[in-house]
Amino acid sequence: MGLLGEELYSCSLCPRLKDYTLSITPPPRFRGWVYWSKPVPGFGDPKAKIMLVGLAPAAHGGNRTGRSFTGDQSGQWVVRGLYEIGLANRPESVSRDDGLELKCVYITNAVKCAPPENRPLNDEVRNCATTWLLKEITSLSDLKVILTLGRIAFFSISMLLNFNEKFQHGKEVKAGKYIVLASYHVSAQNTRTGRLTWEEWIRVLRRAKDLAGC
Repeated sequence: MGLLGEELYSCSLCPRLKDYTLSITPPPRFRGWVYWSKPVPGFGDPKAKIMLVGLAPAAHGGNRTGRSFTGDQSGQWVVRGLYEIGLANRPESVSRDDGLELKCVYITNAVKCAPPENRPLNDEVRNCATTWLLKEITSLSDLKVILTLGRIAFFSISMLLNFNEKFQHGKEVKAGKYIVLASYHVSAQNTRTGRLTWEEWIRVLRRAKDLAGC
């Protein structure tokens, strides 16, 4: 279930990102795929108490499949972790119609379009946060915990909820009625190097679950 409708798909706030998503071509392993190539909506439980916020869709992940954290390694870590703690009905995420259902969780990104080299510009981050991410937060009436993956997601939430804290893995911030948790992103850059281990990732997810009362 997504909270952002057709208005998101026609968004033109960031021409650089729009042009880039349309320019991405499938590598051999995805030959035959018709890429989504539009802003990628979040999805999950409309009564979610936990919002998980990543950076942006991967060029050959969410930008290909049309669903956040779907079809790439980061998505596998997210969904398998949620499955392990009882908040997802299956351990993998491969396509929009794979039958994945989330309980108590809504998954999205700070930036809704895939950026070149996975690096959105500051103005692009602000555009998306103040327009689309804010709408998602305010639409989730039961939301208690916001789990941010990486510095950009943490910055986006700090800007929207008006707190001034530096990113640090494991940090917890009380911001109005929300608790914000900070984690390293589940990107290969962190997971393959051991900066974020599977055990530590599960610990972070369980902490979010406990704080939310899911």
